[in-house]
Parts: sequence; C-alpha cells; structure tokens
Amino acid sequence: MRSETEMFHIITAVAKADTRIRGVLLSGSRANPKVPRDRWQDYDITYFVEDTAPYYNNMDWIREHFGTPSVMQLPELMSNPLLLPEGDGHFTYLMIFEDGNRIDLSVRALPYLDGGEPAVVLLDRDNLFAGLSSSDSFWNIKPPTAQYYADCCNEFLWCLNNVAKGIARDELPYAMEMFNLHVRDMLNQMTEWYIGIETAFSVSAGKCGKYFKRYLPADMYEAYTKTYSDGCYPHLWQAVQTACELFHRLAHYTAAHFGYRYNDREEQNMLSYMSKVKATIPLTGECP
Repeated sequence: MRSETEMFHIITAVAKADTRIRGVLLSGSRANPKVPRDRWQDYDITYFVEDTAPYYNNMDWIREHFGTPSVMQLPELMSNPLLLPEGDGHFTYLMIFEDGNRIDLSVRALPYLDGGEPAVVLLDRDNLFAGLSSSDSFWNIKPPTAQYYADCCNEFLWCLNNVAKGIARDELPYAMEMFNLHVRDMLNQMTEWYIGIETAFSVSAGKCGKYFKRYLPADMYEAYTKTYSDGCYPHLWQAVQTACELFHRLAHYTAAHFGYRYNDREEQNMLSYMSKVKATIPLTGECP
C-alpha cells in the first residue's frame, strides 16, 4: 500500500505539473488532526480549475496520473434518483486502487466559494484560500433551540407508529426503514446533544455517530448497541423499547440542561398506542 507521503506526493505533483490547476484543497478526516489516523482514511481532494471540461469524465487523464482504479464511482454520470449529482459542472472521481488507497477527487471550477468546512491547502497559485479556516470546530455538535429540540422529540415519537404498523402488517422492510432511518436519526440527534452538553459542545460525534462509544458512558453506549435488531419481530420490539427508554433518558437530560420541556404526555400516548398495536399481533415461537 502506498504510504501517505507517497499519496500526497502524487496528488500535489499532478497539480504542480498542470498550470490549469490553480489550487488544491484536502478536506475530510485527513484534514482534521483530531481524527485517529488509519490506513483506510480517504484522500478527499479538490482541484480548482478555470475550466472543468478537460477533466470531465477523462479516464485517460486519471489512469495516466493516478493509475487504474480497481473500483470506482462517477456520481455525475449516474441516473439513480437516490444518488443525483449536484449538476453544477464539477466532476468527481471516487476511486479505490489495488493497493487499498482511496481518493475522492473533485474537479471544480473557480471561483472558490468557502463553505466553512475546514481544509488544508496543498497548492495555491493565486492566493485563492486566504483566510481559510483549518479549525475542526466547524464539525462540533451545536446546541439546539427550543423548537429544534421539540421537533426532534415529536419526530422520534411520531415515527414509532409506523414501526408498530409495519410489524403488525408483517412488512419487515418498511418497519426496519422507519426504525433505522427516521426514528434512529432522532435518537442520534438527541445522543449528540447529550454528548455536547457533557463536553461543553467542544467535540464532534463523527459521521453517523461513529464516536458515540468514545463519549457516552459505558452503560449508555451498551443500551444504544441494543437498539439494533435482526429480522425477528420479538427482537425488533425489544430494540424499539430500548430505543424509547434511551431516548427518554437523553431527552430529559437535555431538557433539564436547557430549561426546555419534554412532552411526557405525548410520549405516554404513543407508547400506549404501540402497546395496543402489539396486543393485536400473535407473536408465537422463538427467535432463532
């Protein structure tokens, strides 16, 4: 596997040899010194150019300078409605090479627009990135407003009814989608606020909560892991119950810290509704 030093040499050498490339930024986890280093981190690279046309879907250029990817994705050429490209003229090459290195290379047209994300400057021919921040505080958990907090609680509780109905109708994909997407998103958000409070909002919980284990008390993290279920309905009901208990604990803690109000009555009403749904389902047999 090519080393980090070798990879950065390739990335910058390509840009330095091509004067059409006016600037290069490194973003993502490799631009954040607080993120633990490992060999599987992506190289999130952006080349800034006057004209993207010569680099648009130019696999000859990729192979000449970076080698032949073993697996890749070209978002701008995809028609999948779940993966629609931005359509702003830039082109992105998502590439994994035979040695295991991954480069997410985006070629964007100037001018450079600072979106606030921290980055490291690898090349700047025209002083494009003056004032660019490299602080990782951009990713820190942000405290909620009272309305945002209330909306999170309401969405968590409301979407539980869809989980219950999905189980009652024996529609496992629907029930899982409702639980692991909509309900979990709100559980994750409340978990982040708890971590934010405990750390004075000075850290990030990572993409998709990947640092929850790092910041949650052991018992709370163990409870969180039990919110994942297999496809057995009794196990899924138990995972949902655990998620409700954990959310209740996190939400009350957050409400007490900010002086917000948790709607206990709405919670009890939803739990009562779910109990009624569950009572109509003949759950027989044991999970494997």
